Amino acid sequence: HVQLVESGGGSVQAGGSLRLSCTASGFESCTYDMSWYRQASGKEREFVSKIKNDGTTSYTEAVEGGFTISQNNAKNTSFLQMNSLKPDDTAMYYCQTDRGRCKFGSEAKNVRWNYWGQGTQVTVS
Repeated sequence: HVQLVESGGGSVQAGGSLRLSCTASGFESCTYDMSWYRQASGKEREFVSKIKNDGTTSYTEAVEGGFTISQNNAKNTSFLQMNSLKPDDTAMYYCQTDRGRCKFGSEAKNVRWNYWGQGTQVTVS
């Protein structure tokens, strides 16, 4: 099955930047929609950003303009560039994929699933 591996979390001062990455593996014939969620201590998990395998993106209002999501479909990797970080951005960030575009023989189909990474901590002070 699909596995997600995250990296790039850490501690940064307010105003700084971090770039998170998430790589999906398990099905070489698939490309993936990739999403980022975050959960701050004592709060509900919230959606941050999503990129579809066709390149279309979406963001939650709180991060639009400061965060940029991108992907490298050849490597099944999503990047979340986080600029102008604020203490309120402190959270555990999770990578998630809920669907892929997979080739089965000569046919391509959309496949629904739900896989999550283990999370990477972002701390802004």
